Amino acid sequence: MRPAVRRAIIGVIVIALIVIAVMRLTEEKPVAVVVKAVDTGRVESTVANTRAGTVKACRRARLSPETGGQIAKLWVREGERVEAGKVLLELWNADRRASLDLAESEARASASQAVEACLVADEAQREANRLLKLQQRQLASEKDIDQATTSAKAQQARCEAARATASVSKARIAVARAALDQTLLVAPFTGTVAKINGELAEFVTPSPIGVATPAAVDLIDTSCVYISAPIDEVDAPAIMAGMDARIVVDAFPGRHFPGIVQRVAPYVLEVEKQARTVDVETVFLNPEDFSRMLPGFSADVEIILDKHDDVVRVPTEAVLEGNRVLVFDPSEGRLVERKITTGLTNWKLTEAVSGMRSGELVVTSVDRKGAVAGAKAVRDDTP
Repeated sequence: MRPAVRRAIIGVIVIALIVIAVMRLTEEKPVAVVVKAVDTGRVESTVANTRAGTVKACRRARLSPETGGQIAKLWVREGERVEAGKVLLELWNADRRASLDLAESEARASASQAVEACLVADEAQREANRLLKLQQRQLASEKDIDQATTSAKAQQARCEAARATASVSKARIAVARAALDQTLLVAPFTGTVAKINGELAEFVTPSPIGVATPAAVDLIDTSCVYISAPIDEVDAPAIMAGMDARIVVDAFPGRHFPGIVQRVAPYVLEVEKQARTVDVETVFLNPEDFSRMLPGFSADVEIILDKHDDVVRVPTEAVLEGNRVLVFDPSEGRLVERKITTGLTNWKLTEAVSGMRSGELVVTSVDRKGAVAGAKAVRDDTP
């Protein structure tokens, strides 16, 4: 082969290789996208708490004696369940018990004196009546009758005074008993003793006005609990008592407890450096769900404002600004932009009122480079 022909053939081959390389370099590379199939089902409009909520007991009392003193008796232990009316703690009260005993003794003495005075008054009245009968037979003088009548009235007055004194003595018993009761700390309801702040022979003092001190006994009724959760003030107007809710308790991961809104606070909490919120109270729908709930557990609440069943729904993460979605067409291997009309929405699903059909594939990895309308694409099935 002539050298000129050989050079020409080599040149042609080199040019062909260059053309092929340029075509490969300039060829559009498909972008790998994650897609999900559009389906039908329920879509809910929900709101959730902005900060962690708390499981609270329906009844909880942080109790302290009405007066200060030295702890003489502790009748309960932490963790013990007590009935309403049980004495939990008793301060030293020997002086007040003595005062009560004295008041009771005085009351008994006053009652006896009243009985004696009234018996004398009855006798004086009978004597006056006897003289009046004798006067009718002219056997008693006017003077004797006057003296007997006056004496009867005086004795009756002494009787009434003695009875009044007995009533005063009885009232002193109530005063002394009230003073004694101030040294007793009594359970106002049936519950569990959560905490005791104090030991035998220690002194306890009531809290001064404006100064919080630890309660002597913390009593909790764990037979009823609810969730108190702060909801952003913007979302609060849409919430009403009776709405369905889902409760998530950190102590029970992976579980959702059905609940119902019981109360929406009628005021907004303004906490420094935090968003303004409204406390919403939610109760467990099933009694067996809160049997293991402990007051103080952290919890979250998702309140269902509205719900639509059997509607076309797309993943919320697939919806772009302006209610646009990217649809993957497997037959063409390209991405197509679609405008949809949305209905109810939440963090997971969005209702597509129009613009989508069940079974179509929407792109959820919308933040990937190259994921734009018209781009060539392939499915990324990497889990």
